[in-house]
Amino acid sequence: MKAVILCGGKGTRLSEETNLRPKPMVEIGGIPMLVHIMESYAKYGYKEFVLALGYKGDYIKNYFQGFFARTNDFTLDLKSGSIEYLNQSRKDWKISFIDTGEESMTGGRLLRLKDHLKNEKTFMLTYGDGVSNINIEELVKFHKSHGKYATVSAVRPVARFGEMSMSQNLVTAFAEKPQTEAGWINGGFFVFNSEVFKFLDQGDETILERSPLENLTKEKQLMAYQHDGHWQCMDTLRDKEYLENLWQNKKAFWI
Repeated sequence: MKAVILCGGKGTRLSEETNLRPKPMVEIGGIPMLVHIMESYAKYGYKEFVLALGYKGDYIKNYFQGFFARTNDFTLDLKSGSIEYLNQSRKDWKISFIDTGEESMTGGRLLRLKDHLKNEKTFMLTYGDGVSNINIEELVKFHKSHGKYATVSAVRPVARFGEMSMSQNLVTAFAEKPQTEAGWINGGFFVFNSEVFKFLDQGDETILERSPLENLTKEKQLMAYQHDGHWQCMDTLRDKEYLENLWQNKKAFWI
């Protein structure tokens, strides 16, 4: 089963980083967010990826074209131009790089991949800016069990501020940025059947999270996989710094 990763947005809320590179290539611990996400699929055996490119897509292509040299030691003979690799650590991933337009919306990007996914009855999809310790294998099992067209992961986000419990002005509990107990949100890890393309009816302007998911809901074709574990997106510089802090303190929950 292939995993589609949406990599084409401009990431304007993280402009401190995205003026130079696409958002999925912003690094956490010296590793692009995109690679962190791909690793989370690969550890469950899902190693075929379709990257929906857009804004600064060449940056992503160039990174992976040099991936083998970047991740291995080698000796370069400048006279002959020959390269001798001193170790050969290889990832057995297969990656398709598809330009889905610089201005396309999330559903529009998926629609542009229709021909590339024509042989896939079922596929996965996520955004290029969020990490989780979600069990991908269990997510897929859940999707196959219910027979509906679509599954969305439901997560509880981390509260932006600390929370306190009090009794007569006495603090009885204090937690710095805990996982909120209030409601569920879209965690971004989807599993779709090919029938989902029928719901992408507004071309490049289709926003996946609006009419497609709303109409799937109306037709009772959208199920939620509830993930009580960790999840974090990278929308802002604050989020990026938070994830970097987790990495540096060996608390990166997604590895």
